[in-house]
Amino acid sequence: MLRLDYVSPLPPTRTGIADYSADLLPHLAARCDLRLVALPGQPVDPRLAARWPTVSTAELGAGDRLPLYQMGNNELHEPVWEAARRLPGVLVLHDLVLHHFLLGRTLGRPPGDLAAYRAQLADDHGWVGAASAAPARWGVVGTAVQFALPARRTLLRGQRGVLVHSAWAVDELRGDDPELRVRAVPMAVPLPPPVDPAAGSALRARLGIPEGAPVLGSFGFQTPMKRTHVAVRALATPELAHVHLIVAGEVSPHVDLAGLARKLGVTDRVHLLGYVAFDELERAIAASDLCLNLRHPTAGETSASLLRILAVGRPTVVSEYAQFRDLPDAAVVKVPLAVDGDPASEAAAMASRLAALLAAPETLRRLGQAAREHVAREHDPARAAAAVVDACRDLATAAPPGPAPARERPPRPPFAAPAGELAIETLDGWAPGQRRALRVRLRNTGDGLWLATRRGLGGTVLRVELVDEDGGGVETLPWIEMPRDVEPGGEHVFTAALRRPLGAATLKVTPYLLEMGDACVYGGPAFAGAV
Repeated sequence: MLRLDYVSPLPPTRTGIADYSADLLPHLAARCDLRLVALPGQPVDPRLAARWPTVSTAELGAGDRLPLYQMGNNELHEPVWEAARRLPGVLVLHDLVLHHFLLGRTLGRPPGDLAAYRAQLADDHGWVGAASAAPARWGVVGTAVQFALPARRTLLRGQRGVLVHSAWAVDELRGDDPELRVRAVPMAVPLPPPVDPAAGSALRARLGIPEGAPVLGSFGFQTPMKRTHVAVRALATPELAHVHLIVAGEVSPHVDLAGLARKLGVTDRVHLLGYVAFDELERAIAASDLCLNLRHPTAGETSASLLRILAVGRPTVVSEYAQFRDLPDAAVVKVPLAVDGDPASEAAAMASRLAALLAAPETLRRLGQAAREHVAREHDPARAAAAVVDACRDLATAAPPGPAPARERPPRPPFAAPAGELAIETLDGWAPGQRRALRVRLRNTGDGLWLATRRGLGGTVLRVELVDEDGGGVETLPWIEMPRDVEPGGEHVFTAALRRPLGAATLKVTPYLLEMGDACVYGGPAFAGAV
């Protein structure tokens, strides 16, 4: 019989993967010799510990047991990551992007470990990763680089095999690394009873929602990528003037739904419940006529919260994007992403689609029924456990692919080097040893546009150094942001407080491109002026 050591956050830890594990474990145990591994610093529900043998990570894999790792994209999975790096096993990858996890365990811990962050990106993505880590030196890690560099290769190549929950995820991983052994398995989602209309009506009354008013629902941790802010904007359009929105889930500090609702005058129709217990979440789903489960960008996860909504028979709108395209058209409504990224136009398009759906109750009923049938057919926990066990049997003796070949930097691409001139003002009367705020003018004499720092990818920051030509050293200033784009022929003027050395010196200004590194690497200049 297959002998598995199950390595994952477990209840009562507050994470979707712990909830998933609780649903899967009984069915796994019916098909293998199962043992739980308690993660350091994370409790295990006594009811689980009483049901199955539970050991520490020090005993992981003893007696030729196969580790089965559950890996997600937050700090709760650091002990899983550490164990998987030490001992090969089969790894269930719940999020294809692990960059956020990398940030949390390096730069996210004071004082920040830039060297570890850069080293991991270099291991996983070669010279591109190393160059992309450069902006973190001044506290900038843009969204683009977080999703473009998933920071997973080293971890996955150390495993006997990798399991994911969608065909799209299989294609993504194989396309990135053909040597990986990757399989898709169902996600275990028990089929609950259908929604309780009475419970939904009671919550509507408690929130002061008028009887018969259409209600949208968004559930789970609210980050910008869940697009709930676009739904709030949609409520301000004429098509949705009488629609309410229930948001059940903690709101990230990076999105201000309450402030946006006040600004748009829809506060009375946006109901922010915050983090809620499971019973209250069920009531919020039951209170919603149409649920929203939008994502952009995505970490490649198969959303357990989405499947639970579908399982109770609630019609749901998803983004026509990435893994959501695997869902059958009969079970969900797929909406395209905004082409131009403009939230106002995206909200207008969303409002039009949502209004049409809310006006067609029979369509919503058919969607809900098909959604429930899809989950019952494809994500039955017994079926999921059987697929996991079969995959583990096949992969148990496979050798990990091992370290990936080094990714060498290709020949330098053609680059229209930015041309410019540097002029230094207020030098008169500047005595040796005196500190003075110099006024520096940087003129764009080329044909290209210099992008402002706020632009993110490709935006410019300046590194300013005063180099003592007599060997007295270098004074380096903090990074200087460029607040606006500089057109050809335009200027960027800034001040630099510097102490004059005793002899001759050179003021050196080097542009760095956000998420790309030193512009000199791409053929760009370092501007210099004599002092």
